[in-house]
Amino acid sequence: MLSIFAIVTSEILPIGLLTDIGADFGISDGTTGLTMTLPGVVAAIAAPAVTVATARVDRRVMLCLLMAVLAAADVLAAVAGSYEVVLVSRVLVGLTIGGFWSIGAGLAARLVPPPAVGTATAVIFSAVPLGSVLGVPAGTFVGHLAGWRAAFLVLAGLAVLVLAALVILLPPLPAEQVTSPRVLLAVLRRAGTRTALLATFLIVLAHFGTYTYVTPFLQHVTHLPPAAVGAVLLAYGVAGIAGNFLTGKVIAVSLRHAFVANGCLIAAATLLLPVAGGSPAGAVVLLVLWGLAYGGVPVCSQAWFMSAAPDAPEAATVVFTSSFQATFALGAFLGGGVVDAFSVSTVMICGGLTAALMAAWLWIHSRPGSGSVKGGR
Repeated sequence: MLSIFAIVTSEILPIGLLTDIGADFGISDGTTGLTMTLPGVVAAIAAPAVTVATARVDRRVMLCLLMAVLAAADVLAAVAGSYEVVLVSRVLVGLTIGGFWSIGAGLAARLVPPPAVGTATAVIFSAVPLGSVLGVPAGTFVGHLAGWRAAFLVLAGLAVLVLAALVILLPPLPAEQVTSPRVLLAVLRRAGTRTALLATFLIVLAHFGTYTYVTPFLQHVTHLPPAAVGAVLLAYGVAGIAGNFLTGKVIAVSLRHAFVANGCLIAAATLLLPVAGGSPAGAVVLLVLWGLAYGGVPVCSQAWFMSAAPDAPEAATVVFTSSFQATFALGAFLGGGVVDAFSVSTVMICGGLTAALMAAWLWIHSRPGSGSVKGGR
Protein backbone atom coordinates (compact mmCIF):
# COMPACT_ATOMS: atom_id res chain seq x y z
CA MET A 1 0.00 0.00 0.00
CA LEU A 2 2.81 2.42 0.85
CA SER A 3 4.57 1.53 -2.39
CA ILE A 4 1.49 2.25 -4.47
CA PHE A 5 0.89 5.43 -2.45
CA ALA A 6 4.37 6.64 -3.45
CA ILE A 7 3.76 5.64 -7.07
CA VAL A 8 0.31 7.26 -7.30
CA THR A 9 1.56 10.46 -5.69
CA SER A 10 4.51 10.65 -8.09
CA GLU A 11 2.18 10.02 -11.00
CA ILE A 12 -0.43 12.67 -10.20
CA LEU A 13 1.65 15.27 -8.34
CA PRO A 14 1.93 17.47 -11.48
CA ILE A 15 -1.83 18.08 -11.22
CA GLY A 16 -1.24 20.27 -8.17
CA LEU A 17 1.90 21.90 -9.61
CA LEU A 18 0.93 22.15 -13.27
CA THR A 19 0.96 25.95 -13.41
CA ASP A 20 4.25 26.22 -11.49
CA ILE A 21 6.05 23.69 -13.69
CA GLY A 22 4.76 25.36 -16.85
CA ALA A 23 5.79 28.81 -15.63
CA ASP A 24 9.31 27.57 -14.83
CA PHE A 25 9.85 26.38 -18.40
CA GLY A 26 7.67 29.00 -20.13
CA ILE A 27 5.11 26.56 -21.55
CA SER A 28 1.29 26.40 -21.54
CA ASP A 29 -0.88 24.38 -19.16
CA GLY A 30 -1.85 22.09 -22.05
CA THR A 31 1.78 21.34 -22.93
CA THR A 32 2.66 20.85 -19.27
CA GLY A 33 -0.12 18.26 -19.21
CA LEU A 34 2.29 15.94 -21.06
CA THR A 35 3.78 15.24 -17.63
CA MET A 36 0.53 13.37 -16.99
CA THR A 37 0.13 11.90 -20.48
CA LEU A 38 3.58 10.37 -20.87
CA PRO A 39 3.61 8.14 -17.76
CA GLY A 40 0.25 6.72 -18.80
CA VAL A 41 1.48 5.82 -22.29
CA VAL A 42 4.62 4.15 -20.94
CA ALA A 43 2.71 2.35 -18.17
CA ALA A 44 0.22 0.95 -20.69
CA ILE A 45 3.11 -0.63 -22.60
CA ALA A 46 5.13 -1.58 -19.54
CA ALA A 47 2.28 -3.44 -17.81
CA PRO A 48 2.23 -6.41 -20.20
CA ALA A 49 5.87 -6.08 -21.30
CA VAL A 50 7.44 -6.08 -17.83
CA THR A 51 5.06 -8.72 -16.43
CA VAL A 52 5.64 -11.16 -19.30
CA ALA A 53 9.40 -10.53 -19.55
CA THR A 54 9.91 -11.11 -15.81
CA ALA A 55 7.26 -13.80 -15.36
CA ARG A 56 9.69 -16.23 -13.67
CA VAL A 57 11.50 -13.67 -11.49
CA ASP A 58 10.73 -13.48 -7.77
CA ARG A 59 8.01 -10.82 -7.40
CA ARG A 60 9.73 -9.34 -4.32
CA VAL A 61 12.87 -8.68 -6.37
CA MET A 62 10.85 -6.97 -9.09
CA LEU A 63 8.97 -4.75 -6.64
CA CYS A 64 12.25 -3.61 -5.09
CA LEU A 65 13.84 -2.86 -8.46
CA LEU A 66 10.82 -0.87 -9.61
CA MET A 67 10.74 1.19 -6.40
CA ALA A 68 14.42 2.06 -6.97
CA VAL A 69 13.52 3.26 -10.47
CA LEU A 70 10.80 5.48 -8.98
CA ALA A 71 13.27 7.10 -6.57
CA ALA A 72 15.65 7.80 -9.46
CA ALA A 73 12.83 9.29 -11.54
CA ASP A 74 11.80 11.72 -8.80
CA VAL A 75 15.39 12.86 -8.28
CA LEU A 76 15.76 13.42 -12.03
CA ALA A 77 12.63 15.59 -12.10
CA ALA A 78 13.90 17.64 -9.18
CA VAL A 79 17.24 18.47 -10.85
CA ALA A 80 15.94 18.79 -14.43
CA GLY A 81 17.40 21.74 -16.31
CA SER A 82 14.91 21.51 -19.16
CA TYR A 83 11.36 20.34 -19.75
CA GLU A 84 12.68 17.48 -21.89
CA VAL A 85 14.55 16.07 -18.88
CA VAL A 86 11.34 16.28 -16.84
CA LEU A 87 9.64 14.20 -19.54
CA VAL A 88 12.44 11.60 -19.33
CA SER A 89 11.78 11.33 -15.61
CA ARG A 90 8.09 10.83 -16.35
CA VAL A 91 8.97 7.93 -18.68
CA LEU A 92 10.67 6.23 -15.71
CA VAL A 93 7.60 6.89 -13.56
CA GLY A 94 5.46 5.22 -16.24
CA LEU A 95 7.75 2.18 -16.28
CA THR A 96 7.33 1.85 -12.52
CA ILE A 97 3.56 2.26 -12.65
CA GLY A 98 3.06 -0.39 -15.31
CA GLY A 99 5.34 -2.97 -13.75
CA PHE A 100 4.54 -2.45 -10.08
CA TRP A 101 0.75 -2.27 -10.44
CA SER A 102 0.58 -5.38 -12.61
CA ILE A 103 2.75 -7.42 -10.25
CA GLY A 104 1.83 -5.96 -6.88
CA ALA A 105 -1.89 -5.19 -6.98
CA GLY A 106 -2.87 -8.86 -7.01
CA LEU A 107 -0.46 -10.12 -4.32
CA ALA A 108 -2.83 -9.80 -1.35
CA ALA A 109 -3.77 -13.49 -1.55
CA ARG A 110 -0.11 -14.45 -1.05
CA LEU A 111 0.48 -12.16 1.93
CA VAL A 112 -2.52 -12.79 4.21
CA PRO A 113 -4.80 -15.72 5.17
CA PRO A 114 -7.77 -16.34 2.83
CA PRO A 115 -10.41 -14.69 5.08
CA ALA A 116 -8.42 -11.44 5.07
CA VAL A 117 -7.80 -11.21 1.31
CA GLY A 118 -10.74 -8.88 0.66
CA THR A 119 -9.69 -6.49 3.40
CA ALA A 120 -6.05 -6.60 2.32
CA THR A 121 -7.04 -5.79 -1.26
CA ALA A 122 -9.10 -2.81 -0.08
CA VAL A 123 -6.12 -1.58 1.94
CA ILE A 124 -3.85 -1.84 -1.12
CA PHE A 125 -6.33 0.06 -3.28
CA SER A 126 -6.84 2.71 -0.60
CA ALA A 127 -3.43 3.99 -1.74
CA VAL A 128 -5.13 5.50 -4.81
CA PRO A 129 -7.37 7.98 -2.95
CA LEU A 130 -4.68 8.41 -0.27
CA GLY A 131 -2.42 9.73 -3.02
CA SER A 132 -5.05 12.40 -3.61
CA VAL A 133 -5.90 13.11 0.03
CA LEU A 134 -2.35 13.15 1.38
CA GLY A 135 0.18 12.95 -1.43
CA VAL A 136 -0.96 15.62 -3.86
CA PRO A 137 -2.09 18.23 -1.29
CA ALA A 138 1.13 17.72 0.72
CA GLY A 139 3.23 17.85 -2.44
CA THR A 140 1.36 20.94 -3.63
CA PHE A 141 1.95 22.61 -0.25
CA VAL A 142 5.68 21.81 -0.35
CA GLY A 143 5.84 22.95 -3.97
CA HIS A 144 4.25 26.32 -3.24
CA LEU A 145 6.39 26.73 -0.11
CA ALA A 146 9.79 25.65 -1.42
CA GLY A 147 9.33 25.19 -5.18
CA TRP A 148 7.98 22.31 -7.24
CA ARG A 149 11.41 20.65 -7.39
CA ALA A 150 11.46 20.27 -3.61
CA ALA A 151 8.19 18.33 -3.80
CA PHE A 152 9.79 15.75 -6.09
CA LEU A 153 12.82 15.48 -3.79
CA VAL A 154 10.54 14.70 -0.87
CA LEU A 155 8.88 11.99 -2.96
CA ALA A 156 12.28 10.54 -3.83
CA GLY A 157 13.03 10.28 -0.10
CA LEU A 158 9.70 8.52 0.47
CA ALA A 159 10.49 6.05 -2.32
CA VAL A 160 13.85 5.22 -0.71
CA LEU A 161 12.18 4.59 2.67
CA VAL A 162 9.55 2.35 1.06
CA LEU A 163 12.30 0.47 -0.82
CA ALA A 164 14.05 -0.23 2.49
CA ALA A 165 10.76 -1.51 3.95
CA LEU A 166 10.24 -3.82 0.96
CA VAL A 167 13.74 -5.24 1.33
CA ILE A 168 13.40 -5.80 5.08
CA LEU A 169 9.76 -6.80 5.53
CA LEU A 170 8.47 -8.44 2.35
CA PRO A 171 8.90 -12.24 2.20
CA PRO A 172 10.26 -13.99 -0.90
CA LEU A 173 7.54 -14.28 -3.54
CA PRO A 174 8.70 -16.74 -6.22
CA ALA A 175 6.64 -16.71 -9.41
CA GLU A 176 3.75 -19.17 -9.17
CA GLN A 177 1.62 -18.50 -12.23
CA VAL A 178 3.50 -17.54 -15.40
CA THR A 179 1.69 -14.80 -17.30
CA SER A 180 2.30 -15.39 -21.00
CA PRO A 181 1.00 -13.60 -24.12
CA ARG A 182 -1.32 -16.58 -24.68
CA VAL A 183 -2.90 -16.12 -21.24
CA LEU A 184 -3.33 -12.38 -21.82
CA LEU A 185 -5.03 -12.96 -25.18
CA ALA A 186 -7.37 -15.52 -23.64
CA VAL A 187 -8.42 -13.02 -20.99
CA LEU A 188 -8.99 -10.33 -23.63
CA ARG A 189 -11.35 -12.62 -25.57
CA ARG A 190 -13.81 -12.87 -22.68
CA ALA A 191 -17.03 -10.87 -22.86
CA GLY A 192 -16.67 -9.60 -19.30
CA THR A 193 -13.21 -8.27 -20.09
CA ARG A 194 -14.50 -6.36 -23.12
CA THR A 195 -17.27 -4.83 -21.00
CA ALA A 196 -14.74 -3.75 -18.39
CA LEU A 197 -12.44 -2.34 -21.08
CA LEU A 198 -15.07 -0.06 -22.62
CA ALA A 199 -16.49 1.09 -19.28
CA THR A 200 -12.99 1.80 -17.96
CA PHE A 201 -12.01 3.61 -21.16
CA LEU A 202 -14.95 6.01 -21.01
CA ILE A 203 -14.86 6.82 -17.29
CA VAL A 204 -11.08 7.20 -17.05
CA LEU A 205 -11.07 9.33 -20.22
CA ALA A 206 -13.72 11.56 -18.62
CA HIS A 207 -11.91 11.81 -15.30
CA PHE A 208 -8.34 12.46 -16.37
CA GLY A 209 -9.36 14.64 -19.30
CA THR A 210 -10.78 16.99 -16.67
CA TYR A 211 -9.06 16.38 -13.33
CA THR A 212 -5.61 16.93 -14.87
CA TYR A 213 -6.64 20.57 -15.36
CA VAL A 214 -8.51 21.13 -12.10
CA THR A 215 -5.74 23.37 -10.70
CA PRO A 216 -5.97 25.84 -13.63
CA PHE A 217 -9.76 25.76 -13.23
CA LEU A 218 -9.59 26.58 -9.52
CA GLN A 219 -7.06 29.36 -10.14
CA HIS A 220 -8.54 30.95 -13.27
CA VAL A 221 -12.30 30.30 -12.92
CA THR A 222 -12.86 29.98 -9.16
CA HIS A 223 -10.03 32.52 -8.56
CA LEU A 224 -8.58 30.67 -5.58
CA PRO A 225 -5.08 31.59 -4.40
CA PRO A 226 -2.47 28.80 -4.84
CA ALA A 227 -2.46 28.01 -1.11
CA ALA A 228 -6.21 27.37 -1.16
CA VAL A 229 -5.95 24.95 -4.09
CA GLY A 230 -4.15 22.42 -1.88
CA ALA A 231 -6.96 22.61 0.67
CA VAL A 232 -9.60 21.96 -1.99
CA LEU A 233 -7.61 19.00 -3.33
CA LEU A 234 -7.40 17.73 0.24
CA ALA A 235 -11.20 17.80 0.53
CA TYR A 236 -11.41 15.96 -2.80
CA GLY A 237 -9.01 13.30 -1.52
CA VAL A 238 -10.86 12.78 1.78
CA ALA A 239 -14.03 12.19 -0.22
CA GLY A 240 -12.09 9.78 -2.43
CA ILE A 241 -11.08 7.63 0.54
CA ALA A 242 -14.70 7.49 1.69
CA GLY A 243 -15.79 6.59 -1.85
CA ASN A 244 -13.19 3.82 -2.04
CA PHE A 245 -14.48 1.98 1.04
CA LEU A 246 -18.15 2.77 0.39
CA THR A 247 -17.92 1.34 -3.12
CA GLY A 248 -16.08 -1.68 -1.75
CA LYS A 249 -19.18 -2.50 0.28
CA VAL A 250 -21.67 -1.72 -2.51
CA ILE A 251 -20.00 -3.90 -5.17
CA ALA A 252 -20.60 -6.96 -2.98
CA VAL A 253 -24.29 -6.37 -3.73
CA SER A 254 -24.15 -5.00 -7.28
CA LEU A 255 -20.99 -4.05 -9.14
CA ARG A 256 -23.04 -2.81 -12.08
CA HIS A 257 -25.07 -0.37 -9.98
CA ALA A 258 -21.96 0.90 -8.17
CA PHE A 259 -20.10 1.54 -11.44
CA VAL A 260 -23.08 3.29 -13.05
CA ALA A 261 -23.72 5.44 -9.97
CA ASN A 262 -20.10 6.61 -9.83
CA GLY A 263 -20.21 7.50 -13.52
CA CYS A 264 -23.38 9.55 -13.03
CA LEU A 265 -21.90 11.45 -10.09
CA ILE A 266 -18.72 12.30 -12.02
CA ALA A 267 -20.86 13.47 -14.95
CA ALA A 268 -22.96 15.68 -12.67
CA ALA A 269 -19.95 17.21 -10.92
CA THR A 270 -17.97 18.07 -14.05
CA LEU A 271 -20.99 19.36 -16.00
CA LEU A 272 -21.98 21.65 -13.12
CA LEU A 273 -18.48 23.02 -12.41
CA PRO A 274 -18.55 25.62 -15.24
CA VAL A 275 -21.93 26.80 -13.89
CA ALA A 276 -21.45 26.66 -10.11
CA GLY A 277 -17.66 26.43 -9.84
CA GLY A 278 -17.15 30.17 -10.10
CA SER A 279 -17.77 30.44 -6.36
CA PRO A 280 -15.46 28.73 -3.84
CA ALA A 281 -18.40 27.06 -2.09
CA GLY A 282 -19.78 25.64 -5.32
CA ALA A 283 -16.38 24.40 -6.43
CA VAL A 284 -15.70 22.67 -3.09
CA VAL A 285 -19.09 20.92 -2.99
CA LEU A 286 -18.74 19.65 -6.55
CA LEU A 287 -15.15 18.49 -6.06
CA VAL A 288 -16.14 16.59 -2.91
CA LEU A 289 -18.92 14.89 -4.91
CA TRP A 290 -16.44 14.17 -7.68
CA GLY A 291 -13.91 12.72 -5.23
CA LEU A 292 -16.54 10.52 -3.60
CA ALA A 293 -17.46 9.10 -7.01
CA TYR A 294 -13.99 8.67 -8.47
CA GLY A 295 -12.71 7.03 -5.27
CA GLY A 296 -14.76 3.98 -6.23
CA VAL A 297 -13.84 3.84 -9.92
CA PRO A 298 -10.54 1.88 -9.65
CA VAL A 299 -12.23 -0.59 -7.27
CA CYS A 300 -15.14 -1.12 -9.68
CA SER A 301 -12.89 -1.48 -12.71
CA GLN A 302 -10.45 -3.89 -11.05
CA ALA A 303 -13.31 -5.94 -9.60
CA TRP A 304 -14.94 -6.30 -13.01
CA PHE A 305 -11.68 -7.39 -14.64
CA MET A 306 -10.98 -9.87 -11.83
CA SER A 307 -14.49 -11.34 -11.98
CA ALA A 308 -14.08 -11.80 -15.73
CA ALA A 309 -10.89 -13.85 -15.22
CA PRO A 310 -10.86 -15.38 -11.69
CA ASP A 311 -8.54 -18.14 -12.93
CA ALA A 312 -5.85 -15.67 -14.10
CA PRO A 313 -5.65 -12.83 -11.54
CA GLU A 314 -2.23 -11.49 -12.59
CA ALA A 315 -3.27 -11.42 -16.26
CA ALA A 316 -6.50 -9.64 -15.32
CA THR A 317 -4.51 -7.07 -13.34
CA VAL A 318 -2.17 -6.55 -16.33
CA VAL A 319 -5.13 -5.83 -18.62
CA PHE A 320 -6.67 -3.53 -15.99
CA THR A 321 -3.41 -1.62 -15.50
CA SER A 322 -2.62 -1.30 -19.20
CA SER A 323 -6.10 -0.13 -20.21
CA PHE A 324 -6.37 2.23 -17.24
CA GLN A 325 -3.01 3.88 -17.90
CA ALA A 326 -3.46 4.14 -21.67
CA THR A 327 -6.76 5.92 -21.17
CA PHE A 328 -5.24 8.08 -18.40
CA ALA A 329 -2.67 9.28 -20.94
CA LEU A 330 -5.21 9.84 -23.70
CA GLY A 331 -7.50 11.78 -21.37
CA ALA A 332 -4.72 14.10 -20.20
CA PHE A 333 -3.57 14.62 -23.80
CA LEU A 334 -7.02 15.33 -25.25
CA GLY A 335 -7.90 17.52 -22.27
CA GLY A 336 -4.77 19.57 -22.86
CA GLY A 337 -5.77 20.12 -26.47
CA VAL A 338 -9.24 21.30 -25.44
CA VAL A 339 -7.80 23.61 -22.76
CA ASP A 340 -5.37 25.24 -25.18
CA ALA A 341 -7.91 25.50 -28.03
CA PHE A 342 -10.96 26.55 -26.00
CA SER A 343 -10.99 26.85 -22.21
CA VAL A 344 -10.69 24.88 -18.99
CA SER A 345 -14.49 25.13 -18.56
CA THR A 346 -15.01 23.51 -21.97
CA VAL A 347 -12.93 20.51 -20.98
CA MET A 348 -15.14 20.01 -17.91
CA ILE A 349 -18.23 19.87 -20.12
CA CYS A 350 -16.59 17.37 -22.50
CA GLY A 351 -15.59 15.16 -19.59
CA GLY A 352 -19.06 15.29 -18.09
CA LEU A 353 -20.68 14.19 -21.33
CA THR A 354 -18.20 11.30 -21.65
CA ALA A 355 -18.93 10.12 -18.08
CA ALA A 356 -22.68 10.30 -18.78
CA LEU A 357 -22.14 8.19 -21.92
CA MET A 358 -20.28 5.57 -19.89
CA ALA A 359 -23.06 5.33 -17.31
CA ALA A 360 -25.77 5.08 -19.97
CA TRP A 361 -23.89 2.46 -22.00
CA LEU A 362 -23.07 0.27 -18.99
CA TRP A 363 -26.66 0.44 -17.73
CA ILE A 364 -28.14 -0.52 -21.11
CA HIS A 365 -25.65 -3.11 -22.36
CA SER A 366 -24.48 -5.06 -19.31
CA ARG A 367 -26.70 -8.05 -18.57
CA PRO A 368 -29.20 -7.72 -15.73
CA GLY A 369 -27.86 -9.62 -12.78
CA SER A 370 -24.29 -9.52 -14.10
CA GLY A 371 -23.29 -6.66 -11.87
CA SER A 372 -22.19 -8.62 -8.82
CA VAL A 373 -18.54 -9.43 -8.42
CA LYS A 374 -19.28 -13.13 -8.75
CA GLY A 375 -21.51 -12.73 -11.76
CA GLY A 376 -19.92 -9.77 -13.47
CA ARG A 377 -18.67 -11.73 -16.47
